[in-house]
Parts: sequence; C-alpha cells; structure tokens
Amino acid sequence: MGALSEIQAELKAPKNQHNKFGNYNYRSAEDILEAVKPLLKKNNATLTITDEIVLVGTRYYVRATCRFTEGEKSVEVSAMAREPETKKGMDESQITGTASSYARKYALNGLFLIDDTKDADTDEHHQQTRATPPPSQNQAQAQPSTNEQRMEIIRLVSESHSDMNGLLAYYRVQSLEQMSAAAANHCINTLRGKLGA
Repeated sequence: MGALSEIQAELKAPKNQHNKFGNYNYRSAEDILEAVKPLLKKNNATLTITDEIVLVGTRYYVRATCRFTEGEKSVEVSAMAREPETKKGMDESQITGTASSYARKYALNGLFLIDDTKDADTDEHHQQTRATPPPSQNQAQAQPSTNEQRMEIIRLVSESHSDMNGLLAYYRVQSLEQMSAAAANHCINTLRGKLGA
C-alpha cells in the first residue's frame, strides 16, 4: 500500500499535551488524528476507528481497531487497554473513555509506526524514573494523607479537568490513599494554582 508507506514516512505528530504533575509532554490519539487528516486527503486514503468491549477472563478490555483503506485495499491494526476495576475520582464512563483513548492511541501508533516507548505515560518510562522519589514520598515514616485531603484532591481534579492517572503517576502511587500528607498538600496547592484559586 503506497499511500500508507508515504504517510508513515511523512507523518509528524508532535507532543502537544502537557502533564503538569509529571512535567512532560506527550501526544494523544487526537494529536495523531489531527496530523494524519491532511495526509489522508493528500493520498486519497481513509481511516476509520472502532471500539469493542471484550471480556477476557473476569476483566473487561477496550479493543480499538484502526482500518486504513486505499482504493480496494485495506489494513487493520488493533490494540487493547484494560479498564481498571476502580479509579479514584472517575465514574464508569470516564474509566471506559480513558481505556478507549489509550487503545486508540496505541493502535494508531502501530499503524503509522509511531514509537512511544520513551514517552512518560509508558511503563518503560516509569521504570526508568522510579529511582527518583516523588515529592515527600521518600520518607519511610511519612504521615498518610487525610480523608479531607483526598476529597479535596478529587474535587480539584474534577474542577480543573486534570488527569487523575497522570497525578497518581507523578506521585508514584496507585491510589490517593497511598499518598503522604505532605505530597497531598503539594498536590492540592498545585491544583489550586492551576485553577487560579
């Protein structure tokens, strides 16, 4: 498929998104789509993306499939992302939407040969940066965050439309309950600053 090869060689998808907590730039599925649209038009090709909910064992996954079509020929690439059982500060539709976004991004990466292995939202990046402790999390006997702090973080994340996954990754915790009181204060102040409060 000549058009696909041309697009793979020409596509530039900049990292237009910024995670304030981790202080890194990354690209989203939307960034890739915006960059590829003019190239699809130029090469007389089309791209469609579909999502499907798949049950694997006892867990649900979102499978995103990207179909690239040029004339009578087409090629498909799929990627899957698992929905977490729960995610603090997110309702069920947001959890599904997050899994869909990740699956779509990685299906697009596979189709257009975009390498995100060094991006800050990947496991490889987290393994490389895990040696540096997050703010106030390196104290062995750090006082745990309070319920009031956690509720305030959830409220501020919602109001500022921040990424809870990015926040948790920045503080290197799996949930707000694992965050220290000092880190929670830092997080609250950062979110309030984002809101101009």
